Amino acid sequence: MQIRFIIFLILGCMLSGFSQEETIKTADSLSAVGEKTAAIELLKSLQPKSETVYLKLARIQQANGQNEEALQNYKMVMKKNPEKILTSIDYGELLLETGKLDMADSLFSDLSEKYPENAGFIYRIGLAKEKKKDSTAMRYFFKTTIWDSTHQGALYKTAKYYLKNGKSYNAIVSARSGLKVRPDNVSLLSILGQAYSASLQFEKAIAPYEKLVALGEGSEFILGKLAKAYRVNSQPEKAIETYKMMLDINDMNSAVHSNLGALYLKTNEVEKAQQHFTMALLIKKQAVDREYLNIGLTFKRMEDFKSAFENFESALKENPENERALLERAIAADAYFEDQEAVLNLYETYIKKYGESGRNDMISVAKYRISELKSEMHQAK
Repeated sequence: MQIRFIIFLILGCMLSGFSQEETIKTADSLSAVGEKTAAIELLKSLQPKSETVYLKLARIQQANGQNEEALQNYKMVMKKNPEKILTSIDYGELLLETGKLDMADSLFSDLSEKYPENAGFIYRIGLAKEKKKDSTAMRYFFKTTIWDSTHQGALYKTAKYYLKNGKSYNAIVSARSGLKVRPDNVSLLSILGQAYSASLQFEKAIAPYEKLVALGEGSEFILGKLAKAYRVNSQPEKAIETYKMMLDINDMNSAVHSNLGALYLKTNEVEKAQQHFTMALLIKKQAVDREYLNIGLTFKRMEDFKSAFENFESALKENPENERALLERAIAADAYFEDQEAVLNLYETYIKKYGESGRNDMISVAKYRISELKSEMHQAK
């Protein structure tokens, strides 16, 4: 505050000897070093104000968050010089930013009538209508791309529209058109990756996702998409590393722990698989039969059939309709129980429930063991 007071004092003493041009330069210097309020007060003191002073005031006020005052000064510039197109654009952008959407729509519509081939004006009409929830907004975004096939904002809007409406191929075409001009446009890279994923072109999806991560845009969402693309393309090591990156952001993501568990189980790292399945189990607040089933499978792989049986039981308590858990419980009991009749009952429980509607391979396993057990029990009599 003391420094600002001194600045004002010096300026007040010197102002009378300054020309308007020198005062504007001083205001610019103050604004550049962060003394925007001092710069604004200095410009306000000038009388009469020229078009340049009003414009300087508007821009510094806008940068200082004084949007209403900035709008008034932009209007003064336009009043003095209606043909100042760049000022009209700045004014319109601020109208959009401050939610004065009807005024912005009207302004850019007028500009578009005067300059019908200016894609920027058409695009901004679309923005105003989009913010007003006007269904015609997309018409203006598509029209923008007709006049300017490289317009980044319009290409993003159209590509996003295509993606949302299940037209992945069109989304890919729009995104790639924009990326030819700006290869590092993160919005278009995201749309491109998602469109490839949505159309099951996971191999092609990897490159845009990797580029987003390299550009510092590795959000949980993007990393999750990349990890899935790696997984589908049989790159488990890269998928695991990507899921680990997700846990660095949020280690309470149960889905990530489940996916890591499945990958470690696939690569035969059963202890790690068990750890992640257990973490997913602890984190989840909803039914966790899948996690109990997966933990049971890790114990089964380690030939700890007692623990496997207990986890399959827990899975069925969570969800009695889990077909795999019902059969796996019988298989674990088959390896652990000495009571063959109890084991037979478990297989028969599975067949009774899923003998007509279950998976053919699982039904075959159960029926085969039922036949074997009955034969063994008969021979033992």
